[in-house]
Amino acid sequence: MTLSSLVKDATATFDNSEQRLDVSVPQIALDNKARGYVDPKYWDNGVTAATLQYNANVYRSDSGGLSSTQSYVGLNAGVNVGAWRFRSQGNVTQHTGTPTRYQNVAVYAQRGITPLKGQLTIGDSFTDGAVYDSFGLRGIQLTSDDRMLPESQRGYAPVVRGIANSNAKVQIRQNGNIIYETNVAPGAFAIDDLYPTGYGGDLQIVVTEADGSVHTSSVPFSSPVNALRAGVTRYSFVAGEYRNPSLHNNPPVFQFTLQRGLNNTVTAYGGVVVAQDYMSGVLGAAINTKYGAFGFDVTQSYATFGGRMPARSGQSYRFSYSKLVAPTDTNISVAAYRYSTGGFLSMEDAAALRDPNFMAQTDMYSSLQKSRLQLTLNQNLGEKRGTLYLTGSTQNYWNRGGTDTQFQAGYNNFYKRIGYGVSISREFDSTNRQWDTRVMANLTIPLGTGGHAPTATSMLQHDSASGGTLLQQSVAGTLGDDNAVSYGVNASFAGGGSTGASTTAGGNVSYTTRFATLTANAGAGTGYTQAGAGIAGGIVAYGGGIAFAPQLGDTLGVIEAKGADGARVTSASGLRVDPWGHAVVSSLTPYASNDVELDPKGLPMNVTLKSTVQRAVPTAGAVVPLKFDTEAAGRAALLRAHLRDGTAPPFGAQIFDSDGNNVGTVSQDGLAVVTGLTRNEGDLSIRWEAQTNKVCTVHYTLLQQRKREVLPALVDVPCK
Repeated sequence: MTLSSLVKDATATFDNSEQRLDVSVPQIALDNKARGYVDPKYWDNGVTAATLQYNANVYRSDSGGLSSTQSYVGLNAGVNVGAWRFRSQGNVTQHTGTPTRYQNVAVYAQRGITPLKGQLTIGDSFTDGAVYDSFGLRGIQLTSDDRMLPESQRGYAPVVRGIANSNAKVQIRQNGNIIYETNVAPGAFAIDDLYPTGYGGDLQIVVTEADGSVHTSSVPFSSPVNALRAGVTRYSFVAGEYRNPSLHNNPPVFQFTLQRGLNNTVTAYGGVVVAQDYMSGVLGAAINTKYGAFGFDVTQSYATFGGRMPARSGQSYRFSYSKLVAPTDTNISVAAYRYSTGGFLSMEDAAALRDPNFMAQTDMYSSLQKSRLQLTLNQNLGEKRGTLYLTGSTQNYWNRGGTDTQFQAGYNNFYKRIGYGVSISREFDSTNRQWDTRVMANLTIPLGTGGHAPTATSMLQHDSASGGTLLQQSVAGTLGDDNAVSYGVNASFAGGGSTGASTTAGGNVSYTTRFATLTANAGAGTGYTQAGAGIAGGIVAYGGGIAFAPQLGDTLGVIEAKGADGARVTSASGLRVDPWGHAVVSSLTPYASNDVELDPKGLPMNVTLKSTVQRAVPTAGAVVPLKFDTEAAGRAALLRAHLRDGTAPPFGAQIFDSDGNNVGTVSQDGLAVVTGLTRNEGDLSIRWEAQTNKVCTVHYTLLQQRKREVLPALVDVPCK
């Protein structure tokens, strides 16, 4: 049996003189791990922890002698125990003259199911909306989680296949950019770990053989809606009770959806929904071709109402298209059309019509959508020529005449650092049977250079419906280290319309600390005044203590760096270690390798880091401690030494403490920075490297150490 009979195009050559066996196996036969792959055994569920994210604000307005105050507190709380994530999301609102109201948004328990690459969710939550529209659910969900795939396997990209005649270099280009390059052995190859690249653009494959010959080919690439890579499956299983606080009766519901990437060209998908007196099924496909990305699906529904009204049965058809036209750099990002027959109902509409307490059933019939068309075009005009865009939509309804239409066209560009643009929008309201046209021009000018330079924005708008013209002027900028303070002031004038002339002026400011973000705003105009304030932030409590943050994400890393007060986290803008040695990193990517780095430049002078980078591979929702070992480096001091004759010790002379440790070097004019001083008072010896018999001694005394110490100056210290 030969090697080539086991693996096609594999070869083995034995060099007797070197006693070496060379084996060549085609790339397609290798067990290649996709880029970004992390073995699940390294996934970290984190530690037991409690989290709280809060957002509170109050707004007061006075107009026409009447005052009103609105208050809002949003709370997202969580507890992690092992792989389980317990979450609660809700808010409290209070308006003048109304009672305080609490709204529960979601309360659920969730954990990852690694073998299924999915998430199990139990409680009040929302469905994923991948095939059917998302809706509120009280029950159980088991859904696939694309985040468990390697980063290079998330989203859609085609598999690139080819054959190399020798040891060759394979290069993949898109829109003139190199997006992938690798070396392959002779034989077949398959590259299946391309990262998604936006809206698409055909791929050019360049194979350079060992003798310098080049072979080229292309693979069509547009990104269809709902498209998956070949061999990738996405699923969703839902069972429970439909959750809508506006309804009195929430029916039981079951939903199952499945999507499968069949090959580079076709992704098939389908699903079913079964609820009380309601059924629907959907079948569709997403197709990638050289002419663009197409999507099509059809949904059949059937609903009964217990004799209160006739049963309804109908279909809904959806078509979508997207394409990047490379020669003209025209991007048709979304073009979708949906048509529904008169008897079609979504599960949500059927539940509302069936509910005995739903008081707007007549309005419901008139709001059932018949068809909708959406279109978005972006045209790049080339370097320094700007961009044109066009967006538009039309929709009409059963049992109501007319078509709602809206579109907007515009042009944006930059001249050096000055941005400018113009746009026009038109909207037709079929209920009022009236067109409204708005024309707008804007200009953005930086007022200076540097990171804190403010930006001035001017906007002029004319509205045909009111006949009015609006002029707005605003200035915004940032201040402080890490741009911690942001501010803005604005003024506007409106005139020429049916409501008469009016002026407004206002301002806002926000301050991001290590513990929270504070905001405030105020304004006044013709006949009114207003003011508001807010605070937002997060708290993490775990075995290592309590950490505060200006914001919290879903998957967290908590830095533990004792004594590193003020050290900057390079991977998170504006984030620094607090006085207790904590910093909360809110931007960790679950199921992927995350490197978190501390910048030692921000450390106190008496602390050093043993390592500056920690790596974490958290599961979704985890709280992962990131321990940075620190050590006390002793105190530092700046001294200027002089000998008995008034001259300075030679440049480069070495400085030693009483234990013989080298703590510094003399520079020009006898100046030296000495570090690692473990005593507040003591002697230092200065030695000439070339003449070891040349030694003098400095006696130093340091003041009491402060919390964050700059270098204390010891000027003109005699060296005896």
